[in-house]
Amino acid sequence: MEQLAELDRELFLFLNNLGNPTWDDFWNFVTNKWASIPFYALLLFFIYDALGWKKTLVTLVLVALVITCTDQLANVFKDYFERRRPCRQEGVMEATRIVADYCGRFGYFSAHAASSSALAVYLGSILRPYWKNIFPVLIFWAALVSYSRIYVGVHYPGDVLTGILIGIILGFLFYKLQQFLVKKYFSNPASSERKNS
Repeated sequence: MEQLAELDRELFLFLNNLGNPTWDDFWNFVTNKWASIPFYALLLFFIYDALGWKKTLVTLVLVALVITCTDQLANVFKDYFERRRPCRQEGVMEATRIVADYCGRFGYFSAHAASSSALAVYLGSILRPYWKNIFPVLIFWAALVSYSRIYVGVHYPGDVLTGILIGIILGFLFYKLQQFLVKKYFSNPASSERKNS
């Protein structure tokens, strides 16, 4: 286990130190949760255009739930494992480019990586029948957000990869739940309309 942790530290320092001041503002912007609001607004338009307002409402309630799940599960893991973030780990922080404005205590696993991956899988699966290119765009966005946590110095690659894996699982489960709810409560065999108004 210690060997794996050492590999994680070495990979972190390699990836983190690839950064340079020219890109610091960009990655700080990407890692900021408020930076994605215009992107979320665009996704909301796509969801409404594809599903109509009733199914959109169900989809958004589940968005809130999946984000809450990833966030709270990350907190449980952090409190249980108590793995110090690289920006607080002696022997690592001295060689880390700490770009983030804030560094929490524990970092296993990354809630940013989990939430963005869960949303990418959840919304990508829902919207793929309407916009075939939306899934790779969402995956790319989730990858940017996930990597930003390493760049700014607050998460190890292991934290990020665990977050991505948990996000993928939860995103898929919530997609299945959304499909079940839409089919059970909003399917209308008599109508062939795209939207459910």
